[in-house]
Amino acid sequence: QVQLVDSGGGLVQAGGSLRLSCAASGRTFLDYYMGWFRQTPGKEREFVAAISGSGSITDYADSVKGRFGISRGNAKNTVHLQMNSLKPEDTAVYYCAASIYRVGRTPSEYAYWGQGTQVTVSS
Repeated sequence: QVQLVDSGGGLVQAGGSLRLSCAASGRTFLDYYMGWFRQTPGKEREFVAAISGSGSITDYADSVKGRFGISRGNAKNTVHLQMNSLKPEDTAVYYCAASIYRVGRTPSEYAYWGQGTQVTVSS
């Protein structure tokens, strides 16, 4: 098993930046594909970005491509989401997640989840 703790959310103006972090503990971090998802009230959890164990493979939702960057620090068991040029529609609770399967876009592929961190982008 792996335990995940999300952090780094907050309130930012449109056009600003935030860096989310996810700290993992438990089994070997390299074994896991890591993803970020987001969710707003009344909507399904939405894929944002994912990264392979080595960091060599990344995937992004079209809505964030070119603005967000996912990275991982395997020595420190962390994964980060750098969010630039933020828009009001990026407002959501952001969750990091771990999968043993692949760099996936579906929440059901991820067995482990952080508690979420709120990101609010004001216009």
